[in-house]
Amino acid sequence: MNRILATKAGSNVYRLRIPWRPFSNDAARVISSPIAGNPEKGSEAQQYDIAIVGGGMVGLALACSLASMPLTKHLNAVIVDSNPALGGKHFIMKDDLPDPRVSTITPSTISFLKVIAYIADIGAWRFVEQHRHAYFDKMQVWDYTGLSYAKYNARDADKEVLGCVVENKVLLSSLLSHVQNTDLLKKIYPSRLTSMSILPNSSSLEVNSTLSMTELFTHGRLAKLELEDGNSLYAKLVVGADGGKSRVRELAGIRTTGWNYSQNAIICTVEHGVENHCAWQRFLPSGPLALLPIGDKFSNIVWTMTPKESSDFKSMTEDDFLKAVNHALDYGYGPHPTSSILGSSDLFSWLKGGLSSSAHNCFEVPPKVVKLASERMVFPLSLRHANDYVSKRVALIGDAAHTVHPLAGQGVNLGFGDASSLSSVISEGIAVGTDVGEVSLLKKYEADRKPANVMMMAVLDGIQKAYSVDFGPLNILRAAAFHGAHHISPLKKSIISYALGELRLPLFA
Repeated sequence: MNRILATKAGSNVYRLRIPWRPFSNDAARVISSPIAGNPEKGSEAQQYDIAIVGGGMVGLALACSLASMPLTKHLNAVIVDSNPALGGKHFIMKDDLPDPRVSTITPSTISFLKVIAYIADIGAWRFVEQHRHAYFDKMQVWDYTGLSYAKYNARDADKEVLGCVVENKVLLSSLLSHVQNTDLLKKIYPSRLTSMSILPNSSSLEVNSTLSMTELFTHGRLAKLELEDGNSLYAKLVVGADGGKSRVRELAGIRTTGWNYSQNAIICTVEHGVENHCAWQRFLPSGPLALLPIGDKFSNIVWTMTPKESSDFKSMTEDDFLKAVNHALDYGYGPHPTSSILGSSDLFSWLKGGLSSSAHNCFEVPPKVVKLASERMVFPLSLRHANDYVSKRVALIGDAAHTVHPLAGQGVNLGFGDASSLSSVISEGIAVGTDVGEVSLLKKYEADRKPANVMMMAVLDGIQKAYSVDFGPLNILRAAAFHGAHHISPLKKSIISYALGELRLPLFA
Protein backbone atom coordinates (compact mmCIF):
# COMPACT_ATOMS: atom_id res chain seq x y z
CA MET A 1 0.00 0.00 0.00
CA ASN A 2 1.59 3.24 -1.15
CA ARG A 3 -0.61 5.59 0.80
CA ILE A 4 0.24 5.56 4.50
CA LEU A 5 -1.98 7.36 6.99
CA ALA A 6 -0.47 8.84 10.12
CA THR A 7 -2.54 7.36 12.90
CA LYS A 8 -3.96 9.12 15.93
CA ALA A 9 -3.15 7.51 19.23
CA GLY A 10 -3.59 7.94 22.94
CA SER A 11 -0.01 8.97 23.55
CA ASN A 12 1.91 8.19 26.71
CA VAL A 13 4.64 10.66 25.93
CA TYR A 14 6.77 12.56 28.40
CA ARG A 15 7.59 16.24 27.77
CA LEU A 16 11.15 16.94 28.84
CA ARG A 17 12.16 20.30 30.23
CA ILE A 18 13.59 19.48 33.61
CA PRO A 19 15.85 21.86 35.53
CA TRP A 20 19.21 20.58 36.74
CA ARG A 21 19.20 19.82 40.43
CA PRO A 22 22.63 19.46 42.00
CA PHE A 23 23.52 16.78 44.50
CA SER A 24 22.49 17.34 48.10
CA ASN A 25 23.58 15.54 51.24
CA ASP A 26 20.25 13.81 51.62
CA ALA A 27 19.43 12.73 48.08
CA ALA A 28 19.91 13.67 44.46
CA ARG A 29 16.70 14.11 42.54
CA VAL A 30 17.61 12.71 39.18
CA ILE A 31 14.28 12.91 37.39
CA SER A 32 11.93 15.57 38.62
CA SER A 33 9.52 16.49 35.86
CA PRO A 34 6.31 17.85 37.34
CA ILE A 35 4.33 16.34 34.48
CA ALA A 36 6.23 13.07 34.06
CA GLY A 37 3.68 10.34 33.57
CA ASN A 38 0.92 12.73 32.42
CA PRO A 39 0.38 11.71 28.79
CA GLU A 40 -0.78 13.89 25.95
CA LYS A 41 -4.00 12.59 24.54
CA GLY A 42 -4.74 12.18 20.86
CA SER A 43 -1.43 13.45 19.46
CA GLU A 44 -0.63 12.93 15.79
CA ALA A 45 2.34 10.87 14.62
CA GLN A 46 5.38 13.11 14.64
CA GLN A 47 8.61 13.33 12.69
CA TYR A 48 12.09 13.30 14.20
CA ASP A 49 15.61 13.37 12.88
CA ILE A 50 16.76 10.48 15.07
CA ALA A 51 14.82 7.84 17.01
CA ILE A 52 16.93 6.05 19.62
CA VAL A 53 15.31 2.75 20.57
CA GLY A 54 16.70 1.91 23.98
CA GLY A 55 17.24 4.40 26.78
CA GLY A 56 20.03 2.60 28.59
CA MET A 57 23.51 3.94 29.22
CA VAL A 58 24.69 3.63 25.61
CA GLY A 59 21.52 5.08 24.05
CA LEU A 60 21.59 8.04 26.44
CA ALA A 61 25.32 8.52 25.81
CA LEU A 62 24.58 8.86 22.08
CA ALA A 63 21.91 11.46 22.82
CA CYS A 64 24.30 13.37 25.10
CA SER A 65 27.06 13.24 22.50
CA LEU A 66 24.77 14.58 19.78
CA ALA A 67 23.58 17.33 22.13
CA SER A 68 27.18 18.40 22.79
CA MET A 69 28.19 18.96 19.15
CA PRO A 70 27.55 22.29 17.38
CA LEU A 71 26.23 20.68 14.19
CA THR A 72 23.99 18.11 15.85
CA LYS A 73 22.70 19.81 19.00
CA HIS A 74 19.72 21.29 17.14
CA LEU A 75 18.49 17.95 15.81
CA ASN A 76 15.16 16.57 16.99
CA ALA A 77 15.61 13.26 18.76
CA VAL A 78 13.33 10.88 20.60
CA ILE A 79 13.92 7.88 22.84
CA VAL A 80 11.70 4.80 22.80
CA ASP A 81 11.97 2.72 25.96
CA SER A 82 9.40 1.17 28.28
CA ASN A 83 11.60 1.55 31.38
CA PRO A 84 9.46 3.62 33.78
CA ALA A 85 12.58 5.04 35.45
CA LEU A 86 13.13 7.24 32.40
CA GLY A 87 9.90 9.12 32.96
CA GLY A 88 9.12 8.90 36.64
CA LYS A 89 10.66 10.20 39.83
CA HIS A 90 13.80 8.51 41.05
CA PHE A 91 16.11 9.19 43.96
CA ILE A 92 19.62 7.97 44.64
CA MET A 93 20.18 8.04 48.38
CA LYS A 94 23.71 8.29 49.70
CA ASP A 95 23.02 5.63 52.33
CA ASP A 96 21.61 3.08 49.87
CA LEU A 97 23.54 -0.16 49.60
CA PRO A 98 25.35 -0.56 46.27
CA ASP A 99 23.40 -2.12 43.44
CA PRO A 100 25.06 -5.32 42.14
CA ARG A 101 24.82 -4.07 38.54
CA VAL A 102 27.98 -2.07 37.97
CA SER A 103 30.29 -1.10 35.12
CA THR A 104 34.05 -0.78 35.03
CA ILE A 105 34.70 2.47 33.17
CA THR A 106 38.03 2.94 31.40
CA PRO A 107 39.92 6.26 31.31
CA SER A 108 39.00 6.63 27.62
CA THR A 109 35.30 6.36 28.48
CA ILE A 110 35.74 8.77 31.39
CA SER A 111 37.22 11.32 28.99
CA PHE A 112 34.28 10.81 26.63
CA LEU A 113 31.77 11.31 29.44
CA LYS A 114 33.53 14.47 30.60
CA VAL A 115 33.26 15.96 27.12
CA ILE A 116 29.69 15.07 26.18
CA ALA A 117 27.80 16.13 29.28
CA TYR A 118 28.44 19.39 31.06
CA ILE A 119 25.67 21.53 32.49
CA ALA A 120 25.88 24.62 34.62
CA ASP A 121 29.41 23.76 35.80
CA ILE A 122 28.31 20.25 36.81
CA GLY A 123 29.42 17.63 34.31
CA ALA A 124 28.09 14.12 34.00
CA TRP A 125 31.28 12.65 35.39
CA ARG A 126 31.27 15.06 38.32
CA PHE A 127 27.74 13.86 39.04
CA VAL A 128 29.13 10.31 39.17
CA GLU A 129 31.92 11.39 41.53
CA GLN A 130 29.34 12.82 43.93
CA HIS A 131 27.94 9.33 44.38
CA ARG A 132 29.57 6.08 45.44
CA HIS A 133 32.30 5.03 43.03
CA ALA A 134 35.81 3.59 43.21
CA TYR A 135 38.87 4.45 41.15
CA PHE A 136 41.51 1.73 41.14
CA ASP A 137 45.13 1.98 40.07
CA LYS A 138 46.21 -1.64 40.37
CA MET A 139 44.95 -5.06 39.34
CA GLN A 140 46.09 -8.59 40.12
CA VAL A 141 45.31 -11.59 37.89
CA TRP A 142 46.19 -15.20 38.64
CA ASP A 143 44.84 -18.71 38.17
CA TYR A 144 44.19 -21.78 40.25
CA THR A 145 47.35 -23.66 39.20
CA GLY A 146 49.63 -21.46 41.31
CA LEU A 147 52.21 -21.37 38.53
CA SER A 148 52.31 -17.61 37.99
CA TYR A 149 50.42 -14.32 38.19
CA ALA A 150 50.41 -10.79 36.75
CA LYS A 151 50.06 -7.44 38.48
CA TYR A 152 49.22 -4.25 36.64
CA ASN A 153 49.77 -0.81 38.07
CA ALA A 154 48.63 2.43 36.47
CA ARG A 155 52.11 3.91 36.78
CA ASP A 156 53.45 1.07 34.62
CA ALA A 157 51.71 2.84 31.72
CA ASP A 158 52.25 6.38 33.05
CA LYS A 159 48.59 6.64 34.09
CA GLU A 160 46.89 7.76 37.27
CA VAL A 161 44.17 5.09 37.28
CA LEU A 162 43.27 1.88 35.48
CA GLY A 163 39.54 2.46 35.72
CA CYS A 164 36.58 3.34 37.89
CA VAL A 165 33.76 1.06 39.06
CA VAL A 166 30.35 2.77 39.04
CA GLU A 167 26.82 1.53 39.65
CA ASN A 168 24.81 1.42 36.42
CA LYS A 169 21.95 3.38 37.99
CA VAL A 170 24.32 6.27 38.75
CA LEU A 171 25.64 6.37 35.18
CA LEU A 172 22.12 6.18 33.80
CA SER A 173 20.86 8.97 36.06
CA SER A 174 23.81 11.19 35.23
CA LEU A 175 23.32 10.88 31.47
CA LEU A 176 19.54 11.23 31.69
CA SER A 177 19.79 14.35 33.83
CA HIS A 178 22.04 15.91 31.23
CA VAL A 179 20.06 15.09 28.11
CA GLN A 180 16.82 16.27 29.69
CA ASN A 181 18.33 19.75 29.90
CA THR A 182 19.22 20.00 26.21
CA ASP A 183 17.24 20.99 23.15
CA LEU A 184 17.99 17.70 21.40
CA LEU A 185 15.65 15.28 23.19
CA LYS A 186 12.01 16.14 22.58
CA LYS A 187 10.16 13.18 24.05
CA ILE A 188 10.51 9.80 25.64
CA TYR A 189 7.95 7.27 24.43
CA PRO A 190 7.40 4.81 27.32
CA SER A 191 6.60 1.89 25.07
CA ARG A 192 8.08 -0.95 23.05
CA LEU A 193 8.78 -1.05 19.34
CA THR A 194 6.48 -3.47 17.53
CA SER A 195 7.13 -2.79 13.83
CA MET A 196 9.40 -0.76 11.60
CA SER A 197 8.79 0.06 7.93
CA ILE A 198 11.39 1.42 5.51
CA LEU A 199 10.52 1.72 1.82
CA PRO A 200 12.94 2.00 -1.14
CA ASN A 201 14.10 5.44 -2.19
CA SER A 202 12.29 7.12 -5.05
CA SER A 203 14.87 8.75 -7.30
CA SER A 204 12.21 11.01 -8.83
CA LEU A 205 11.35 12.71 -5.54
CA GLU A 206 12.66 16.20 -5.01
CA VAL A 207 12.78 16.71 -1.24
CA ASN A 208 11.42 20.04 -0.02
CA SER A 209 9.72 21.47 3.04
CA THR A 210 6.22 21.12 1.57
CA LEU A 211 6.26 17.32 1.55
CA SER A 212 4.25 15.58 4.26
CA MET A 213 5.62 12.84 6.52
CA THR A 214 3.54 10.31 4.62
CA GLU A 215 5.01 11.38 1.30
CA LEU A 216 8.56 11.31 2.63
CA PHE A 217 7.98 7.84 4.09
CA THR A 218 6.36 6.54 0.91
CA HIS A 219 9.41 7.64 -1.10
CA GLY A 220 11.92 6.11 1.30
CA ARG A 221 13.07 9.29 3.05
CA LEU A 222 11.77 8.32 6.50
CA ALA A 223 11.42 5.17 8.59
CA LYS A 224 8.09 4.55 10.29
CA LEU A 225 7.99 3.08 13.79
CA GLU A 226 4.87 1.66 15.37
CA LEU A 227 4.79 1.19 19.13
CA GLU A 228 3.02 -1.22 21.42
CA ASP A 229 0.83 1.51 22.92
CA GLY A 230 -0.57 2.50 19.52
CA ASN A 231 1.70 5.47 18.88
CA SER A 232 3.60 5.81 15.64
CA LEU A 233 6.44 8.11 14.64
CA TYR A 234 8.73 8.83 11.72
CA ALA A 235 12.52 9.30 11.75
CA LYS A 236 15.34 9.82 9.28
CA LEU A 237 17.55 7.48 11.33
CA VAL A 238 16.64 4.71 13.76
CA VAL A 239 19.37 3.75 16.22
CA GLY A 240 19.11 0.34 17.85
CA ALA A 241 20.50 0.67 21.38
CA ASP A 242 18.10 -1.92 22.72
CA GLY A 243 20.46 -4.63 23.95
CA GLY A 244 21.46 -8.13 22.98
CA LYS A 245 17.92 -9.14 21.97
CA SER A 246 17.53 -6.03 19.83
CA ARG A 247 14.11 -5.58 18.26
CA VAL A 248 15.55 -3.01 15.85
CA ARG A 249 18.15 -5.52 14.66
CA GLU A 250 15.46 -8.15 14.21
CA LEU A 251 13.12 -5.87 12.24
CA ALA A 252 15.99 -4.62 10.08
CA GLY A 253 16.78 -8.23 9.12
CA ILE A 254 20.38 -8.02 10.33
CA ARG A 255 21.78 -11.44 11.16
CA THR A 256 24.24 -12.24 13.91
CA THR A 257 27.12 -14.65 14.43
CA GLY A 258 27.92 -16.10 17.83
CA TRP A 259 27.29 -18.74 20.42
CA ASN A 260 26.19 -19.28 23.98
CA TYR A 261 28.84 -20.09 26.54
CA SER A 262 28.05 -22.99 28.85
CA GLN A 263 28.47 -20.51 31.67
CA ASN A 264 26.45 -18.18 33.85
CA ALA A 265 27.67 -15.16 35.77
CA ILE A 266 26.55 -14.66 39.35
CA ILE A 267 26.86 -11.05 40.50
CA CYS A 268 26.41 -9.44 43.90
CA THR A 269 27.75 -6.81 46.27
CA VAL A 270 29.87 -7.83 49.26
CA GLU A 271 31.38 -5.97 52.19
CA HIS A 272 34.91 -6.12 53.63
CA GLY A 273 36.35 -5.18 56.99
CA VAL A 274 38.68 -2.76 55.21
CA GLU A 275 38.33 -0.74 52.03
CA ASN A 276 39.38 -2.44 48.81
CA HIS A 277 41.46 -0.37 46.35
CA CYS A 278 42.47 -3.10 43.86
CA ALA A 279 40.71 -5.04 41.13
CA TRP A 280 41.23 -8.79 41.52
CA GLN A 281 40.59 -11.63 39.09
CA ARG A 282 41.33 -15.30 39.55
CA PHE A 283 40.74 -17.87 36.84
CA LEU A 284 39.14 -20.97 38.32
CA PRO A 285 38.34 -24.31 36.64
CA SER A 286 34.77 -23.23 35.80
CA GLY A 287 35.53 -19.60 34.96
CA PRO A 288 36.97 -16.34 36.32
CA LEU A 289 36.04 -14.74 39.64
CA ALA A 290 36.38 -10.94 39.72
CA LEU A 291 36.35 -8.82 42.87
CA LEU A 292 35.96 -5.13 41.98
CA PRO A 293 36.10 -2.19 44.43
CA ILE A 294 32.96 -0.05 44.60
CA GLY A 295 33.85 2.23 47.54
CA ASP A 296 32.93 2.43 51.25
CA LYS A 297 34.36 -1.05 52.02
CA PHE A 298 32.11 -2.60 49.36
CA SER A 299 33.14 -4.70 46.37
CA ASN A 300 31.29 -6.18 43.44
CA ILE A 301 31.60 -9.85 42.55
CA VAL A 302 31.29 -11.26 39.04
CA TRP A 303 31.76 -15.02 39.25
CA THR A 304 31.57 -17.12 36.09
CA MET A 305 30.64 -20.78 36.55
CA THR A 306 28.55 -23.58 35.12
CA PRO A 307 24.75 -23.17 35.13
CA LYS A 308 24.45 -25.94 37.74
CA GLU A 309 26.99 -24.25 40.01
CA SER A 310 25.32 -20.86 39.61
CA SER A 311 22.01 -22.33 40.73
CA ASP A 312 23.66 -23.90 43.77
CA PHE A 313 25.61 -20.76 44.70
CA LYS A 314 22.56 -18.54 44.33
CA SER A 315 20.47 -20.68 46.67
CA MET A 316 23.05 -21.49 49.35
CA THR A 317 23.03 -19.66 52.67
CA GLU A 318 24.88 -16.37 53.05
CA ASP A 319 27.50 -17.92 55.35
CA ASP A 320 28.20 -20.75 52.92
CA PHE A 321 28.42 -18.32 50.01
CA LEU A 322 30.89 -16.05 51.84
CA LYS A 323 33.02 -19.06 52.76
CA ALA A 324 33.01 -20.16 49.12
CA VAL A 325 34.09 -16.70 47.91
CA ASN A 326 36.92 -16.39 50.44
CA HIS A 327 38.00 -19.95 49.68
CA ALA A 328 38.08 -19.23 45.92
CA LEU A 329 40.12 -16.04 46.39
CA ASP A 330 42.68 -17.67 48.67
CA TYR A 331 43.92 -21.28 48.69
CA GLY A 332 40.82 -22.82 47.12
CA TYR A 333 41.41 -24.94 43.98
CA GLY A 334 45.21 -24.52 44.22
CA PRO A 335 48.18 -22.83 45.93
CA HIS A 336 49.21 -19.20 45.85
CA PRO A 337 51.42 -18.50 42.84
CA THR A 338 55.18 -18.12 43.18
CA SER A 339 57.06 -15.18 41.72
CA SER A 340 58.32 -17.17 38.75
CA ILE A 341 57.59 -20.44 37.00
CA LEU A 342 61.29 -20.64 36.17
CA GLY A 343 62.54 -20.72 39.75
CA SER A 344 65.70 -18.68 40.16
CA SER A 345 66.38 -18.24 36.44
CA ASP A 346 65.93 -14.75 35.05
CA LEU A 347 65.11 -15.24 31.40
CA PHE A 348 63.33 -11.87 31.09
CA SER A 349 65.80 -9.76 33.08
CA TRP A 350 66.79 -7.70 30.03
CA LEU A 351 63.20 -6.41 29.77
CA LYS A 352 62.14 -6.27 33.39
CA GLY A 353 63.33 -2.74 34.02
CA GLY A 354 63.49 -3.47 37.76
CA LEU A 355 59.73 -3.97 38.07
CA SER A 356 59.83 -7.54 39.34
CA SER A 357 61.93 -6.70 42.35
CA SER A 358 59.70 -3.89 43.62
CA ALA A 359 57.48 -4.58 46.60
CA HIS A 360 54.26 -3.48 44.90
CA ASN A 361 54.68 -6.29 42.37
CA CYS A 362 54.52 -9.13 44.90
CA PHE A 363 51.51 -11.43 45.04
CA GLU A 364 48.82 -10.36 47.52
CA VAL A 365 45.76 -12.08 48.93
CA PRO A 366 42.49 -10.11 48.41
CA PRO A 367 40.73 -8.70 51.49
CA LYS A 368 38.33 -11.10 53.15
CA VAL A 369 34.61 -10.82 52.44
CA VAL A 370 32.63 -10.48 55.66
CA LYS A 371 29.07 -9.76 54.54
CA LEU A 372 26.71 -10.13 51.60
CA ALA A 373 25.26 -6.68 50.83
CA SER A 374 22.85 -7.41 47.98
CA GLU A 375 20.86 -10.13 46.34
CA ARG A 376 22.67 -12.61 44.11
CA MET A 377 21.72 -12.27 40.45
CA VAL A 378 22.46 -14.78 37.68
CA PHE A 379 22.87 -14.09 33.96
CA PRO A 380 23.64 -16.46 31.07
CA LEU A 381 26.75 -15.57 29.05
CA SER A 382 27.10 -15.45 25.28
CA LEU A 383 29.06 -13.96 22.42
CA ARG A 384 27.04 -12.33 19.67
CA HIS A 385 28.09 -10.05 16.82
CA ALA A 386 25.92 -8.41 14.19
CA ASN A 387 27.08 -9.20 10.67
CA ASP A 388 26.24 -5.60 9.75
CA TYR A 389 26.09 -2.58 12.04
CA VAL A 390 24.03 -0.52 9.61
CA SER A 391 21.41 -0.76 6.92
CA LYS A 392 19.20 1.85 5.27
CA ARG A 393 18.09 4.30 8.00
CA VAL A 394 19.27 1.93 10.76
CA ALA A 395 22.38 1.82 12.92
CA LEU A 396 23.17 -0.54 15.82
CA ILE A 397 25.23 0.40 18.86
CA GLY A 398 26.23 -1.31 22.09
CA ASP A 399 24.93 -4.79 22.84
CA ALA A 400 22.59 -4.59 19.86
CA ALA A 401 25.74 -4.79 17.72
CA HIS A 402 27.98 -6.94 19.92
CA THR A 403 27.77 -8.92 23.15
CA VAL A 404 30.99 -10.04 24.84
CA HIS A 405 32.13 -12.12 27.80
CA PRO A 406 32.30 -9.97 30.97
CA LEU A 407 35.73 -11.22 32.06
CA ALA A 408 37.46 -7.88 31.28
CA GLY A 409 34.54 -5.52 31.84
CA GLN A 410 34.77 -4.15 28.31
CA GLY A 411 31.14 -4.44 27.13
CA VAL A 412 29.81 -1.00 28.07
CA ASN A 413 33.08 0.67 27.08
CA LEU A 414 32.71 -0.74 23.57
CA GLY A 415 29.18 0.65 23.53
CA PHE A 416 30.33 4.12 24.56
CA GLY A 417 32.91 3.92 21.77
CA ASP A 418 30.08 3.17 19.33
CA ALA A 419 28.11 6.18 20.58
CA SER A 420 31.10 8.46 20.18
CA SER A 421 31.85 7.24 16.67
CA LEU A 422 28.26 7.36 15.40
CA SER A 423 27.67 10.88 16.71
CA SER A 424 30.85 12.05 14.97
CA VAL A 425 29.79 10.45 11.68
CA ILE A 426 26.35 12.07 11.90
CA SER A 427 27.99 15.44 12.52
CA GLU A 428 30.25 14.97 9.51
CA GLY A 429 27.24 14.09 7.37
CA ILE A 430 25.33 17.20 8.43
CA ALA A 431 28.39 19.34 7.65
CA VAL A 432 28.23 18.30 3.99
CA GLY A 433 24.45 18.14 3.70
CA THR A 434 24.09 14.35 3.66
CA ASP A 435 20.90 12.61 4.78
CA VAL A 436 21.77 11.12 8.20
CA GLY A 437 19.97 7.89 7.31
CA GLU A 438 21.88 7.14 4.11
CA VAL A 439 23.80 3.87 4.15
CA SER A 440 26.83 5.45 2.50
CA LEU A 441 27.23 7.75 5.50
CA LEU A 442 26.43 5.13 8.14
CA LYS A 443 29.00 2.73 6.65
CA LYS A 444 31.70 5.13 7.87
CA TYR A 445 30.59 4.38 11.41
CA GLU A 446 30.68 0.64 10.74
CA ALA A 447 34.14 0.88 9.17
CA ASP A 448 35.40 2.75 12.22
CA ARG A 449 33.96 0.52 14.94
CA LYS A 450 33.68 -2.97 13.54
CA PRO A 451 37.41 -3.84 13.37
CA ALA A 452 38.05 -2.58 16.91
CA ASN A 453 35.05 -4.44 18.33
CA VAL A 454 35.87 -7.67 16.50
CA MET A 455 39.45 -7.53 17.78
CA MET A 456 38.34 -7.04 21.39
CA MET A 457 35.76 -9.82 21.05
CA ALA A 458 38.41 -12.17 19.65
CA VAL A 459 40.80 -11.39 22.50
CA LEU A 460 38.14 -11.95 25.18
CA ASP A 461 36.85 -15.11 23.55
CA GLY A 462 40.41 -16.42 23.21
CA ILE A 463 41.05 -15.84 26.91
CA GLN A 464 37.80 -17.55 27.84
CA LYS A 465 38.62 -20.59 25.73
CA ALA A 466 42.24 -20.76 26.93
CA TYR A 467 41.06 -21.05 30.52
CA SER A 468 38.25 -23.48 29.85
CA VAL A 469 40.68 -26.39 29.47
CA ASP A 470 42.73 -27.91 32.29
CA PHE A 471 45.65 -29.53 30.45
CA GLY A 472 49.24 -29.71 31.72
CA PRO A 473 51.15 -28.25 28.74
CA LEU A 474 48.50 -25.58 28.23
CA ASN A 475 48.73 -24.66 31.91
CA ILE A 476 52.46 -24.09 31.46
CA LEU A 477 51.84 -21.89 28.41
CA ARG A 478 49.27 -19.85 30.31
CA ALA A 479 51.69 -19.42 33.18
CA ALA A 480 54.39 -18.29 30.77
CA ALA A 481 51.97 -15.70 29.37
CA PHE A 482 51.27 -14.45 32.92
CA HIS A 483 54.99 -14.32 33.59
CA GLY A 484 55.66 -12.32 30.45
CA ALA A 485 52.82 -9.90 31.14
CA HIS A 486 54.10 -9.46 34.69
CA HIS A 487 57.79 -8.94 33.91
CA ILE A 488 58.21 -7.62 30.36
CA SER A 489 57.73 -3.88 30.66
CA PRO A 490 56.83 -3.04 27.02
CA LEU A 491 54.36 -5.94 26.90
CA LYS A 492 52.78 -4.90 30.19
CA LYS A 493 52.44 -1.29 29.06
CA SER A 494 50.88 -2.36 25.77
CA ILE A 495 48.36 -4.63 27.51
CA ILE A 496 47.35 -1.84 29.89
CA SER A 497 47.01 0.70 27.09
CA TYR A 498 44.83 -1.66 25.06
CA ALA A 499 42.61 -2.44 28.03
CA LEU A 500 42.22 1.29 28.71
CA GLY A 501 40.94 1.86 25.18
CA GLU A 502 43.99 3.72 23.89
CA LEU A 503 45.16 1.15 21.35
CA ARG A 504 43.22 -0.52 18.55
CA LEU A 505 45.44 -3.58 18.53
CA PRO A 506 46.31 -5.47 21.71
CA LEU A 507 50.07 -5.60 21.20
CA PHE A 508 52.63 -2.98 20.23
CA ALA A 509 50.24 -0.90 18.11
